[in-house]
Amino acid sequence: MPVYIVLLGPPGAGKGTQAKIISETLGLPHVSSGDIFRENLKNQTELGALAKGYMDRGELVPDDVTIAMIHDRLSREDCKKGALLDGFPRTPVQAEALDGMLAQLNGKVVAVPYISVPEEVLVDRLGGRWTCRAEGHVYHETHNPPKVPGVCDIDNSPLYQREDDKTETVKRRIGVYLEQTSPLIDYYRKQGKLIEIDGTQAIDQVTTKLLDALPRIEN
Repeated sequence: MPVYIVLLGPPGAGKGTQAKIISETLGLPHVSSGDIFRENLKNQTELGALAKGYMDRGELVPDDVTIAMIHDRLSREDCKKGALLDGFPRTPVQAEALDGMLAQLNGKVVAVPYISVPEEVLVDRLGGRWTCRAEGHVYHETHNPPKVPGVCDIDNSPLYQREDDKTETVKRRIGVYLEQTSPLIDYYRKQGKLIEIDGTQAIDQVTTKLLDALPRIEN
């Protein structure tokens, strides 16, 4: 039976790093909703054109379009044993649609690891980033400061803070994620599939905890 894992975590939790490791370790394709959208838009597929129409009008892409894209991706040969889902579902409605979709593929969501990190830690991680204007080298006020404040170590260009990295923007992004995802976390918790992992640990410790908590998958 194909097995599917849904990976959850707020911005700054290290979800992208862990998704890559889990995917490679378990031999499951990493299915990212963002990648799927970009692929459909780039290849100008029928679904991509449909999504672009909504985006160009400044509207949200409807669930049925997103779900159709996900279904198309999960129906491919590399997903016949399952997949690691990242960025989908985002709501209980999408989660219910996913359950129905996977039932058609003779599979189901077997585990939902949630990398949990306190909001203040997330703000510190994301809000302290500075980028060099010349080549985009990234620094952090606390974890990786430049030798000279405001100046890149490599090319001496000035550092600036991107709009996405400013504290106010970071707090807003995290708040929106937590508000939108809370019902989804409850949905999977009630199903007994949620696995909460402390994301404040070192990367390798988070990886170990995640892999130990996931069900053994036969390839």
